[in-house]
Amino acid sequence: MSVNVKGRNINVTPALKEYVEKKITKVTKQFKTVGDISAVLKVEHGNHIVEITVPASGILLRAQETTKDMYSSIDLVVEKIERQIHKYKTRLMKRKYSNFADTEIAPAPAAEPEDEFEIIKNKHFTMHPMTPEEAILQMNLLNHDFFVFFDPDLGSTSVVYRRKDGKYGLLTPELK
Repeated sequence: MSVNVKGRNINVTPALKEYVEKKITKVTKQFKTVGDISAVLKVEHGNHIVEITVPASGILLRAQETTKDMYSSIDLVVEKIERQIHKYKTRLMKRKYSNFADTEIAPAPAAEPEDEFEIIKNKHFTMHPMTPEEAILQMNLLNHDFFVFFDPDLGSTSVVYRRKDGKYGLLTPELK
């Protein structure tokens, strides 16, 4: 595990880098495997912004915080990561020690086709096999509205998404 500390519109001093590394390594000791951690320190319009991404044991933890002081931004973003870890571990324990009831998930409505399509971004990512419940947990940790994952029970790629009513949907593709 290494911590990559980058600065935008700021020179990252050795003291700042050491502070970020100290705070992050203390938090990530709870995981067996941790990938390369990315920390971006920015200054925009007098605001000190810290973004931290931690790939750990098959999940991705990400947080961002903005204050008027860089050190307090670092402290607050690390607290957010700690809360995400606690939430993740709590849900894993609940799932392990309770009988998880299967919930029926409604299919998504079909999208209207458009005349022209323009792809403005192409993103590649690694998929890990997980259940729909684990995918929903990961989606909530990332604060996204949808999450693509590989479902080993079906042997295919599926998508979970957050509906407007606050419930969740599951898309499972089938070939004809």
